[in-house]
Parts: sequence; structure tokens; C-alpha cells
Amino acid sequence: MKDHSTVFIFIDDDTTPAAALQTPVQFKLDTNKLTDGIHTLKIVSKDPAGKEGIRVIPFEVRNGPAVAVEGIKENAVVDGIVPLMINAYGKGDQQSFIITGSETPQSIPFWIYVLIISFGAWAMYYLITSVAVKLV
Repeated sequence: MKDHSTVFIFIDDDTTPAAALQTPVQFKLDTNKLTDGIHTLKIVSKDPAGKEGIRVIPFEVRNGPAVAVEGIKENAVVDGIVPLMINAYGKGDQQSFIITGSETPQSIPFWIYVLIISFGAWAMYYLITSVAVKLV
């Protein structure tokens, strides 16, 4: 009779387990073999008495290049011509990081323009009132 539980690891809806291991288990999930998107890790355990337990863990794989889009949000209602800025960049591998193209340029938010104009107006007001006081 076995003294350890057995775990069966399933990926998505596969009927064949990716691994069948005796506990305790250290398992490395290679996401490079999976497509980008939502997946499910299902772990079925069977103890020596024959009882089963199941744990389902949803996860998202994002191995491919990251895609950044500015100019439209998800589920947006748009009209006319919509200018978009699109950037895609890979992260390299685990040993090196690709810096080229990894930053997505973004447009300056409207509130920054308001802040700069307000500061400029205040500076002009301060300069004019300071000169006027010194002349009097």
C-alpha cells in the first residue's frame, strides 16, 4: 500500500494529465508551450485510501510581446477618425532584458497643459505686480 498521495496535473480541458506525480511535488509549468490567453490548471489528488480532491486554478499566459495601445479604451464608443498609437515589445528571455522599444511613449495629459498655463499666468501676474510696486 502506498503512503503518499498522487497528484494528476491537467492543463485546460486535456483528458490526459500533463504529469502524474507522488507527493510532495515540485513541478515546473512551462508556459512557453501554451498560447497566450486564459488557461486553467486542474490538480486532481488521490490519497492512499482512494479519496479524490480537485483544485482548479485559472491563470493567464502572456509570453508574446506586450501590446500597448493609446487612443482608445476597451468598450469605448468612438466616432470619426480615431488616432491610435500602438507599440509592441518583447521582454526577451529570463537571462536578458531587451530595453529597446520596451517603453511606450504616451501623450501628455490635458491637466498638465492646464497646470503649465496656470503657472505661466501666475508668474506673469507676479512679475507685473512686483514691477508696479517698485515703480510706485
